[in-house]
Amino acid sequence: MPIDAVTLAQQLIRFPSLNPPGLEKECAAFLAELLSEHGFAVESYAFAEDRPTLIARIPGTGSGKPLCFTGHIDVVPVGTNPWRFPPFAGIVHEGRLYGRGASDMKAGVAAFIAAACNVRADEPRFHRGLTLVITAGEETGCEGAFHVGREQVLGPAELLIVAEPTSNAPIFAHKGSLRVIVTARGRTAHSSMPEEGQNAVARAAAWIHALGTHDFGVRHPLLGTTTACVTTFRGGENINSVPDWAEFSVDIRTLPEQDHGRLLNALRTLFGPDAEIRVVTSFPGFSTAVEDPAAAPLLALLHERTGLAAEPAGAPYFTDASALVPAFDNVATVVIGPGEAAQCHKTDEHCRVDRIEEAQALYTDLIRRLCIDEAGG
Repeated sequence: MPIDAVTLAQQLIRFPSLNPPGLEKECAAFLAELLSEHGFAVESYAFAEDRPTLIARIPGTGSGKPLCFTGHIDVVPVGTNPWRFPPFAGIVHEGRLYGRGASDMKAGVAAFIAAACNVRADEPRFHRGLTLVITAGEETGCEGAFHVGREQVLGPAELLIVAEPTSNAPIFAHKGSLRVIVTARGRTAHSSMPEEGQNAVARAAAWIHALGTHDFGVRHPLLGTTTACVTTFRGGENINSVPDWAEFSVDIRTLPEQDHGRLLNALRTLFGPDAEIRVVTSFPGFSTAVEDPAAAPLLALLHERTGLAAEPAGAPYFTDASALVPAFDNVATVVIGPGEAAQCHKTDEHCRVDRIEEAQALYTDLIRRLCIDEAGG
């Protein structure tokens, strides 16, 4: 019996695969069994105990590199506000699927798994191979994706489809992220005699002001400019002493062509030699040319379905593509999935049922065109 993506998404939502703390194991085991039953060779790679990322493959008989889909099964906590429907019930109401992870991104995972399994059931012979990468730990730093990249177990890919929430519109680029903590040092003194000390808070404030007016000097046609957001600030110990310590964190959303090492050097120049800068995380962005031949079949399918030329866009956030694109040797990549970005992490998170069905149909056609039709392989 064919798999329905909406029903599968409901099943996935019923696994409370929260991250933190990292409860993906049962959901991953369910999917591993499902994929194995449909003829996929499934491998599991855990970056920590009970934190598996799955790689499921159907080999191809031709020489072309596989088509790859990816998505994560971890979800963020539900928060403290009451939900209209239980967050792990997977209830469909008035054309929307409700639950934590409905948009981000179990609907997308369900859509490509349903499409892949159904095509496999109909077509035992694939001219081009198909690879599914189902990750853990995305919400806290793409840990599962980086792990399989480091382990060098992915193999090649012709095209990578990231099923993150885009309302089924194609995203051809997204930003990276460089997160740093900057520390300022000073010298304490009585606050009535500030000239006797060196005020670390004032020094840090000056650096923040300089950062706020800094032009990073790069532009991207889909992503715009680099942004830097100061997200935390701490300093001083008591109200009547000159503070001798302050620190702030910065989340810099970078462009794909920016080298993070050079960016760090630019920050050191901007703040001066007294700034202590510690890198917390560093995730590169990606950008695929709209004219890339590997993406042409997807754009053609979108045109056939809508009668309109797709309007490629970019996104300010990052995804597992930050880890997988370089691991796949800078594979052509498109982020496209049924979820709604505005629903991510919200109370009463939901996804439109018609978009899930649309994504399943689109993914099915793409698999058939690239993996079954020898003209596409």
